[in-house]
Amino acid sequence: MRRWRTGIALGTVVTLALAGCTRPAGTDGDLINDWAPMAAPSVFTPAPQTCHAQPQEIGYLSAYAPVDCDQPHRAETLHVGTLPPVDAAAPPTAGSTQMRTAFTECDRQVRAALGADWRTGRIGLSVLFPSPAAWGGGARWFRCDVHELRGLDVPVPVRRTASLSGTLSEASPLRHGCFNAKTKGDEVTEMVAVRCTARHRAEFVGVWSAPNSSYQAFLDNTERAHRGCRGMIAKFAKVPDDNNLQYRAGTIFYHPSEDEWRSGNRGVQCFLWSSDRLLTRSMKGAGSRALPVS
Repeated sequence: MRRWRTGIALGTVVTLALAGCTRPAGTDGDLINDWAPMAAPSVFTPAPQTCHAQPQEIGYLSAYAPVDCDQPHRAETLHVGTLPPVDAAAPPTAGSTQMRTAFTECDRQVRAALGADWRTGRIGLSVLFPSPAAWGGGARWFRCDVHELRGLDVPVPVRRTASLSGTLSEASPLRHGCFNAKTKGDEVTEMVAVRCTARHRAEFVGVWSAPNSSYQAFLDNTERAHRGCRGMIAKFAKVPDDNNLQYRAGTIFYHPSEDEWRSGNRGVQCFLWSSDRLLTRSMKGAGSRALPVS
């Protein structure tokens, strides 16, 4: 009985409240037609031209803490791009079409920002995608991050207090120059950077773009890479690109890893190698007299 009476009482109160409502002057009685529509939810996108204390492999929002580039840092975002809409359950991986698309754009944008091909200096390039959770929420951005490397054979990011933007547009200590190569048989175990006026046997001459092929096909035909690098030597030293070139200088090359290759990196770093005599100057534009047939 108590419950029934309480229900009736509440019903009466509501009825009285409704009966007592009147429309104020100047209103139309519609409570929602004048409200601005709610904005669509936005997806976080990182900012370009920002620096980061440590490199990242995945763009987790929880780890996003950019710093001024004049503060100590080990990574820098030079460009942020957006992938076309794709119906994929997870962020791109090495070898995927989306990864190759992102790498191609990063490669182009980073070259423009640095002033030259990043592979001509002690600079590494990383392509970062959103976390799986952010990707699932619709994020389709990618970051083009660069970092100064300790050395050609030590790809460890070093701490900087200045932006890398424009650092390869002119003479720079970051540019690859002359080296003393430590070898074991036919294998180069380490390239030690030295001044070109010091005694040395190797010098960086440029980046050769390998043709598209499988990674294994590239490894199975290293002579093609040596031929490509001999062509780079001819342009660099201003010597004839003919059958005698192989008797003027040898070649050393560094190539991308398998994941880098599958993601679109075809840049092969080429070095002139003087096996029969020590050099004490750069061979850039030196001509046939500096590199005689032997």
